Amino acid sequence: MSLGKQAKILTKKQVGQLLWYVGTLRNPTRNQVIVMLSVKAGLRAKEIAELTWSMIVDADGEIGFNIHLTDKASKGRSGRIIPLNMELKHKLENLVVEEHKQHGSDLSKSYVIKTERSPKTSPQAIVNMFSSWYADMGLMGCSSHSGRRTFITNSARQISTVGGSIRDVQILAGHSSLAVTQRYIEGDSEARRKIVDLV
Repeated sequence: MSLGKQAKILTKKQVGQLLWYVGTLRNPTRNQVIVMLSVKAGLRAKEIAELTWSMIVDADGEIGFNIHLTDKASKGRSGRIIPLNMELKHKLENLVVEEHKQHGSDLSKSYVIKTERSPKTSPQAIVNMFSSWYADMGLMGCSSHSGRRTFITNSARQISTVGGSIRDVQILAGHSSLAVTQRYIEGDSEARRKIVDLV
């Protein structure tokens, strides 16, 4: 994939606007969870569609602190453990409450993202949702991959501040090689300008 064809990453302001907008539509909590799974956990459309509550809840049925994404729910053998962002954790807790009110069933056997007509959704439906939302907001060049690229880029920029490395970002992203991860990361022209004054 050439740089010119990659999905655009989102600014913090755009993420906030997107979360607000999808919260005004039908199924607001579900919509916000979809956005946050992309932006705050870096999940692909397929992974969002295949995510089950059993990958998130602990033995007591409470939202845990990690997503235990299986290979079956992912791409190839890119299953992984992703620590839950606290904002996403709280939003998932809200969704659990709604699910219990509406269905009252054993969530451990059901999918996190549902439609009004089906107990699960498809990767293409997730792609279509993002496409519609971005079009409605006038965000050109964005796609279902924008949130994932945003997550990977932001993680790469911050990882050294917590003692990690780009290898940790690769693991979070579920990539088979560092080269793939590096292709996802958006460059920072301001950082490049500052670094040349330091060398």
